[in-house]
Amino acid sequence: MMMFAIVFGLSMDYEVFLLSRVREAWLCTGDNHASVAHGLAATGRVISCAALIMTSVFFSFLLSTSPVVKMLALGLGASILIDASVIRLVIVPATMFLLGRYNWWTPRWLDKILPHLDPEGSPPDEPARSPATVSGTPAAPRVPRSSSRPL
Repeated sequence: MMMFAIVFGLSMDYEVFLLSRVREAWLCTGDNHASVAHGLAATGRVISCAALIMTSVFFSFLLSTSPVVKMLALGLGASILIDASVIRLVIVPATMFLLGRYNWWTPRWLDKILPHLDPEGSPPDEPARSPATVSGTPAAPRVPRSSSRPL
């Protein structure tokens, strides 16, 4: 039971990372197939490397003398390896590709209840007038925000 809770917590990071990139691409293009491909291409290498690092750390605990630590090490290492490589990089993108636009469908009653959050803060359509422009002196030109920000 403890191993399941740990693996579940670790694997959610991969899922959120993958799906946030897919959703960003879908909001820009509206094309589900291209969005899934873009999200997988953008996150596949990072997910694979992170899973490889965690798996090697867990497998290093196999050198312990405690049988409990060895069981947890083997179970967690194998679980992360299977979860990241099979589930997150094969099954989830394939399912999203097959479901198409149904990935993004939400019932109207639920859509009204759920908050519509924009954690990235989308740029406004029209720039707000600054106090300098209102007073008559020209303001500094606004530099548009880039859609791709460094991590």
